[in-house]
Amino acid sequence: MRLNLPIMIVAAFVLAACSTASEEAADSGSSGAADTPAATQSAPEPQVSRATGPEPGSQADLVANVGDRVFFDFDKFSLKPESRGSVERWSAWLKTYPAVTVTLEGHADERGTREYNLALGERRANAAREYMVSLGIDPNRLKVVSFGKERPAVIGSTDTAYAQNRRSVMIVN
Repeated sequence: MRLNLPIMIVAAFVLAACSTASEEAADSGSSGAADTPAATQSAPEPQVSRATGPEPGSQADLVANVGDRVFFDFDKFSLKPESRGSVERWSAWLKTYPAVTVTLEGHADERGTREYNLALGERRANAAREYMVSLGIDPNRLKVVSFGKERPAVIGSTDTAYAQNRRSVMIVN
């Protein structure tokens, strides 16, 4: 670690010296009759409009502005009150972007058989879908898929890991 700091300092000085030398060379490069204000001033750089933040209607926009997942209690597929609020925000977001379609993924923790967890994951995703449809979202915009316990968000056999893996996630298609 001690070796990296001196190298970084030297690199900063070298970069600063190169930038200063090139600016001085550009400023003193011409002389004589061509040394008029029009010749020494460069044309202003065009302003490029760069939108900040994620592209509207994208997965990144969903995650940044609404959130993309809701969580469930052990062996349950009913939406908790805080999950209902999240699904309501999903619905409002989808109403803002009427051309967007999504997939609702259902997930379970590692406990239980593969078949049981696939069915539970599907019920979780369908709970979110049904609530979104009741809020006015066209069901044709909502696809459901279950991964059961096959795609854990957090690896581990702890209560914290289990809680993070019992979820439904909205994915922008």
